[in-house]
Amino acid sequence: MTSKRKNKGFSKKKADKKKASQKKADKKKFVKKIDKKKAEEVLRKGAEKVQPADVEKVLKASEDLKSKFEAEGPLQQFIADFKVLFSMLKDYWSGRYRAVPYWAIAAIAFAFLYVINPMDIIPDVIPVVGYLDDAMVVAACIALVREDLHSYRKWRENNPE
Repeated sequence: MTSKRKNKGFSKKKADKKKASQKKADKKKFVKKIDKKKAEEVLRKGAEKVQPADVEKVLKASEDLKSKFEAEGPLQQFIADFKVLFSMLKDYWSGRYRAVPYWAIAAIAFAFLYVINPMDIIPDVIPVVGYLDDAMVVAACIALVREDLHSYRKWRENNPE
């Protein structure tokens, strides 16, 4: 009887190990599904469709967005960029800052719309991997509007609120 119990314990450990290995494999599949090129493609296509109502929707969803980017949020590594991107979007929309092409504003708005949509390429309800695609889209957005962000930061230094 003792050997049967030991075997059951061994089998459970083996099964747990196999389960963990499968989770890793599933995670890799999800990561492959959304790579940098795919994220940029999604961002560009989505930005082309952004309408003024979409920008207003993003501005109204500021609290929801902040919760995803803050220290305990799933996109915390982008918190500094989020603040600048959101500030640029607000300043553009209010007419305070217009030295940025509309396509950049549309890209930012789309990236934020993507983040607040829980059912995107990888649904946000999937633990750990659910926000990988959001992070890739935000990273693609930051790369796409990098020069505009730099110009905006300089402008903000000279034009505080």
